[in-house]
Amino acid sequence: MDLERLTGDLSTTWAGYLRDWDRSLRSGNHPETTRYNYLLAAAQSARYLAEHSPDPEAAAAAEDPAEVTKAHIEAYQAWMIETRSAATAVNKHKALQQLFKWLLLDEEEIDRSPMERVRLPKAPTKLVPVLEDEATTRLLEVCKGKDFLSLRDAAIIRLFCNTGARLAEVANLRLEDVGLKTESVTLYGKGGKVRRVRIGAKTARALSRYLRARAKRKGADLPNLWLADRGGQALNANGIKIRLKRLGQKAGLDHLHAHRWRHTYAHQWKLAGGDTGDLMLLLGWSSDAMPRHYGASAAADRAQQTQARMGIGDNV
Repeated sequence: MDLERLTGDLSTTWAGYLRDWDRSLRSGNHPETTRYNYLLAAAQSARYLAEHSPDPEAAAAAEDPAEVTKAHIEAYQAWMIETRSAATAVNKHKALQQLFKWLLLDEEEIDRSPMERVRLPKAPTKLVPVLEDEATTRLLEVCKGKDFLSLRDAAIIRLFCNTGARLAEVANLRLEDVGLKTESVTLYGKGGKVRRVRIGAKTARALSRYLRARAKRKGADLPNLWLADRGGQALNANGIKIRLKRLGQKAGLDHLHAHRWRHTYAHQWKLAGGDTGDLMLLLGWSSDAMPRHYGASAAADRAQQTQARMGIGDNV
């Protein structure tokens, strides 16, 4: 994560606070993707106050987050809903809650959080579209080849498809987390939860091929599983995110991101009648609200299949 790029055009005070907040998040072992999303939301709010806010008093808040008020947050949320979406505004709201909680409790820079009485935006519930097997096949066709990049990308895609793992979980894999003999990988999830999940023969073969190519690359001595295509550096979560987007465009798939496979995994599991408790263990969930959310598309499919089978109204 390039913190300088995220904060480069902010005031000295805002940038300093965000650097300190990132240090605090890192000490709390928050995943890089979480830190990035939190810091991005905070930086975007600061830019809104400096460039887009109609409030003449927003200038002070654009210089110092301690000057941000409830009205500033509400205006920012409304702007997010208008220019992005309600769902995006919800994510920004949650991130800013954490920022001002840190300023209040850890830094003691404010006496009261401006988020205290700001309502969470209402976002319409949407069924996340799942990835059909044909779409993943098209992606793997784009990655066909024996060069390092093709072997790495194919292994990453198969791992997402086969395990339903989060972006950060796959990105943070180390060499020691891969067990080819047992055909399994160890994943480090949210809240420090560790789980070992099975991988299929095709995924194990893709990982084996990648590891052979990786052993010949600059940076092979790094503990990180994934290497960038040049420079002998580790490939981080944002790098994988960008790479998936580019591969998706080549395969004719819009808005491709790693979480689509997570939804697809839950969808296929529930569609096949799999146990909810087992699904929670496999995907690293502690709340049963998550399988309900992720399995909603499968529930809709099952309902439609039942409706077709029962034929209600067809015999009139």
